[in-house]
Order: sequence, then C-alpha cells, then structure tokens
Amino acid sequence: MPPNPLTAFELTDLRERRSVKWSEYPPDVLPMWVAEMDTPLAEPIAAALTGAIARGDTGYAAAGRLPEAFADFAADRYGWRPASDTIRLVPDVMYGIREVVEIISEPGDRVVVNTPGYPPFFYWLERAGRQVVRNPMVSGPDGFRLDLDRLERDFAAGARVYLLCSPHNPTGRVFTREELLAVAALADRYDVRVVADEIHAPLTHPGARHIPFASLDTPAAARAIVLASASKAWNLAGLKAALAIPGPDARADVAAIHVEVSEAAGLFGVIASEAAFTHGRPWLADLIDALDANRRLVGDLLAAHLPDIGYHVPQATFLAWLDCRALGLGDDPAQAFLRDGEVAFTPGPNFGEAGRGFARLNFATAPDRVTEAIRRMAAALDRAGAR
Repeated sequence: MPPNPLTAFELTDLRERRSVKWSEYPPDVLPMWVAEMDTPLAEPIAAALTGAIARGDTGYAAAGRLPEAFADFAADRYGWRPASDTIRLVPDVMYGIREVVEIISEPGDRVVVNTPGYPPFFYWLERAGRQVVRNPMVSGPDGFRLDLDRLERDFAAGARVYLLCSPHNPTGRVFTREELLAVAALADRYDVRVVADEIHAPLTHPGARHIPFASLDTPAAARAIVLASASKAWNLAGLKAALAIPGPDARADVAAIHVEVSEAAGLFGVIASEAAFTHGRPWLADLIDALDANRRLVGDLLAAHLPDIGYHVPQATFLAWLDCRALGLGDDPAQAFLRDGEVAFTPGPNFGEAGRGFARLNFATAPDRVTEAIRRMAAALDRAGAR
C-alpha cells in the first residue's frame, strides 16, 4: 500500500502547529474548517527548503524556474503548456485575482461570481471597488452545476468580468469541457473577460478531468487569465507564491502586473512550489489516493449516522459541502456543531446566500479524525434534540 500523508501525525503533534487551523479554537475542538491539510511536507519540498535555510537563502523572491516547472506540470497533467515566459509571479491566488481584475476592468464594473462562492472573492472585489454579481449555481441529483441561462442574463446586464472558480470551492465540482465551452461562448457574445481561479486543479479525483479554461480554442479563452498555485495540493499556503497565466491575447494584461506585486511573494514559496511541480508528483498521487478514500468515507458515515444531511461526493478538492437544511439548525449549522459537538466547520453563510443551511467540512486529515468529526456531529444533534 502507498504511504498515506494524512496519517503521518497524531493529534498531539498537530496541536503543536501554529497555523490558523490549529490555533483558532481551544484544544477540545476538532478543527475541520479552513483549507489546510494535516500532512507533512513532501520530501522533495522539505529538502529544497532545508537546503535554502542551510544557504541562508532568505532574501527577496524571484520567480526562478517556477513558471517553467508549472508549464511542465500542466503539460503532463492537463495536456496544456502555457508560454512560461509570459507567466508572472504573484503572492497568492487571491492577490493575483485582485491585481488582474483591476487591470482589465474599471471601478464600478460588474464582476460575476458563482454562489456558493469562496468568501474572499466577495470582500476583496468589493474593496477593489467592483460590483459583485452573485450568480447561484443549481443543485440537482448529481450535484451542483452552472446555471447557464442565469449566467447569460448576468453577462447581458453589463458584466465586465467573470470570476470562475474551477474546480469549484466549496462544492468540489469539476466542470466539463462542454460546460466551459458554453461559458466561453457567452463570454465572447457579451464581451466578458474570464479570470479562472484554478488553485484546486491538481486535486482532481479519479473519474474527473480538469480542463484549464485558457486551454480552450476560443477567443474568450485566448483573452482569459488563469491563477494557479501549488499551495492547496502540497499544503504551502503560508509560503506565499502563485502564478498569473495569460491566454495568448491576455499577455499584455499580465505583463502589466506591477513588479512590486511579484516582489511581495515569498522566496520559500517559490522554492517550495518549484520543487512541488517538478518532484512532488509521487507524493501528490499518494495524497489523492488518501483523499479519494476519505471523500467516500464521509459519504458512508453520513449515510449511516446522519442520513438527513445532503452530500455529493466532490470531484476535486478536500472539501465536503454539507446540506444541513433538513436538520432544522437554521442558517448556520456550523455554529450548532461547534457549540454542541466541539467540532469546527466553515459556516455556509460565509459563501453567500446560497450557503444558508450548509457547512463546509475539510476531510484532509486521518480517517479516524473524519470519523470522530461525524460522531461529534451526531452527538451535537442529540444534545440539541434535532433528531
């Protein structure tokens, strides 16, 4: 059996961490919320960082070979090789999105975001002076999908930018080529620029295939800008490095990202990310095997102990989007689970109106901790008299 990166640490080890996941709540709370994984570093990444420390290599960041390393990874993984000399270093994906949106649009312009949506999309775009147009996804028997009719109405109403989260956080949906081509056709028809957050793409599970938006053969894709990073797949969020990747007709826009933005990235982030994309693929394969088992474990446990919770097995990410509306816990069931079960999830309302009655569970941890989280949820319901 391959090693499971999710079982490397005991709970006592994890509680010594100083990251936000493990420092936000008291020790009696099991944290299953923010998108951090309970893994060790992949050995090639640890070796690269240890070498940098030994050299005293702790100065300002330069992109180095990171763009080439990503292009090689994308070619192998997705059959898409972006031009590495057009890729720009940014500190993280959200920072890059804000910079790109400010370059390709004007204050007051409309930016369409699907809901439920990654919470920083809303407040960062509003801080940038853009109008956020919340475009609800549609939930069906097979999970969430884009509402293309509603998307067309929002585009036709004067949208300037569409911020596409692909694969989608929090639902874990991997969009098909046909869906993305339909989006591209709408973007061409209404002159909407597409900015694609593809941070979770390396975490696509068996049975699904990620299609980079900029790899499509359409004018909208040629004008698109993709944001990518190793931070989610290799658990490097605190090291600060991401990439802005232009389609062929968006190169001038990405080139316009000010040099001070690239300089705000972290050198350790660049070193770690280059090692991840170049040498971290075997570790990633072991991780995806472990996450694949955990996403199914969540479904089995819910079916056995909490059958009233709706759950679609995610096609990507390590995040479970739980529909708790049938439990009668109100708009924010995560609050009840924290109060009565001492288990922390990300509140659904943080993801917009479409998140009311939902909670997001992070299953990137050992299977026994996933099991304990579901046990605590059931115990919370018993205490609250909700079942």
